[in-house]
Formats: sequence, structure tokens, C-alpha cells
Amino acid sequence: MLGECQSLILTISLQALSLDRWQWRLDPDAGYTVRGAYQVLISHALVTMDVADNLVWHPQVPLKVSIFAWRLLRDRLPTRVNLVTRRVLSSTASTCAFGCHEAESAYHLFISCRIVSSLWDLVRAWIDIPLVDFTTLRSHFIQFTFSAGVSRARRSFLQLIWLVCVWVVWAERNHRLFTGSAETPLILLDKIKLFSFRWLKSTSITLALNYHSWWSSPMLCLGFV
Repeated sequence: MLGECQSLILTISLQALSLDRWQWRLDPDAGYTVRGAYQVLISHALVTMDVADNLVWHPQVPLKVSIFAWRLLRDRLPTRVNLVTRRVLSSTASTCAFGCHEAESAYHLFISCRIVSSLWDLVRAWIDIPLVDFTTLRSHFIQFTFSAGVSRARRSFLQLIWLVCVWVVWAERNHRLFTGSAETPLILLDKIKLFSFRWLKSTSITLALNYHSWWSSPMLCLGFV
């Protein structure tokens, strides 16, 4: 127990000129309330896997990306595992395009691949959300979208970010296969920042004035903190 507490404290940087305060991460605007905590509990209980089908459609996301995500959640993308199943590729050609020597299923490619997993870590650090609890692609999408609390605006933002992430991962996968290029997770994170900024600024005039701060604090740019 002591060791766990010490490891948590090591990650904290104290600010001499800032006051200490508690923050309810699930709803930073209103703070903690019993009613708010109850709403979080029942909202997670009511969320089903069918919710993911509706989350792929977002007014600020290009239609082709939503259609891509719709196919992804139904495992209808031409991943190498699916191509082997359809006998388009031989059984020896099923390994992940990112070079991790695992079978390229949809779950592996978009979630558990070591390179993609590190990209998700970078994304969570960028938007400052906790690690999500998931067992499938659908549950990952749902938990990611609801990880910033009950605010509808926050859910919409995270919904968009998830769609950007899988779109960038698929594009990078295809680049590695067909052009031989290979970007680092940090470069892929920059692409996620750029695409999300472009998609959002089309309906937010003030966002265009915060291009540089978007790179470090998107929640602040959107007025969520």
C-alpha cells in the first residue's frame, strides 16, 4: 500500500503559487454531487453495445469516415485475417502491417497492436482522460466516448476523437502496406490533432483562433476546463 501511494505521489508536480483543490473528473463544470454520481452509474448501466452503432454518425465527421467506422464495428474491413478467411491471402500472410508479428484482426490492428496501443496512450494524455475499460472494439468506443463524464459536449468531442484515431490508424496501415512508409506514434498523434481541428473548426469560428493551443490543450480550447 505504501509503495503504491509513493508511486502515485511521484507523478505529481506541486505548484507553489496554486491552491490545492479537489476535482470531480467526470463533471469538472458542476463538480461532485450525489445526483451526478447516480447519473453516471445508471448511464453506464443503460449503455449497450448497440449504442456504438449510433456513435459512428457524427455531424462534424466526414461521411466516408462514419461509413468506415460502421464497417469496422461489423468486422467488414479487409484486414489480413479477414482476407485469409476469404482465401484472398494465404494463411502465412496474416501478420499485422505494423510489424508486430501478430495476426492482423480488427481488434489487434486498432487496439492491441503495440504501436497503436502506444498511440492511444498518447491520445489519452493529450486530452487528459483516464484509461478505459473494454473487451471489444465496440466497448472501447463506448467507454472512450463516455470517459469524460456526462456532459453531452464532451461526449461529442470524444466521439469525434475516436473516429479520427481509427481513421488515422487505417490510413497508416495502408501506407505501410502499399507505399512502404512508416510514421511514428508521435507523428500519427499530430495527424489526429490536425484532422480533429479541421473537422471541428468548420462549425466553430472561435476555434480557428486557437490553432497552437489546440496542440497542447484541446479541452481548454473548447471551454471544457
